[in-house]
Order: sequence, then C-alpha cells, then structure tokens
Amino acid sequence: MFTITKQFAFSASHQLAGLDADHPCSRLHGHNYIVEVELRGASLDARGFVRDYRELGPLKTMIDDVFDHRHLNEVLGHDHPTAERLALFFYDWAHDRWPEVTAVRVSETPKTWAEYRP
Repeated sequence: MFTITKQFAFSASHQLAGLDADHPCSRLHGHNYIVEVELRGASLDARGFVRDYRELGPLKTMIDDVFDHRHLNEVLGHDHPTAERLALFFYDWAHDRWPEVTAVRVSETPKTWAEYRP
C-alpha cells in the first residue's frame, strides 16, 4: 500500500459554545491551522503516482477562498467549529473529489491534532 500526504495552511478565528465561561476556547480566538490530507493506493498510476500532488490544487483554492482569515462559526454555520469537525468537513470535501483520500488531520497548534479516518 502506498500512502502520500499533503499539507495546507490557513488562519482563522472561532469561538466554541457550550464550554465553561473560564475555558479559553469559549472566548473569541484564532489559530494558524494545518490541514493534512492522506491518500492511499494499492498501486500506482502509469506516472508512478498514487495521485499527482498538483491535482489537489482545488483543495488549496477552496481553503484560501472559504476558510483563510474567516470566522469559522460563520463559515461552517454552527457554534462547534472544533478541529474534529474541520477534519470531517475537509475529509468529505476531498473524498468526494479523490476517492484515494483515507484521512484528514487538522492542527490548531504545533502540539495538537485531530484526525478523521472512516
């Protein structure tokens, strides 16, 4: 099995509802997010790729246009824009276009990651 990954980055704000008032994430704040998309294939195409990284360009365009320097509560339309929900959102979006997508990881800080892998 071959596995490839590609990272994308964006900056955005969010505020998480339903947390205690003293929880830092209950306040409006922002992160420099990293999105990592994993693709797998049992074989390679004629060019030797699972998928050409350049074909993932539409994901970068969508992230830049829809997510970068935005308020995630507004973008996603709810008050629970956690890293876990972002991972699911990006997985669904990417998997609809590229069936080789097997997981998406989202980082809010250098030490934290959330992953969606069906």
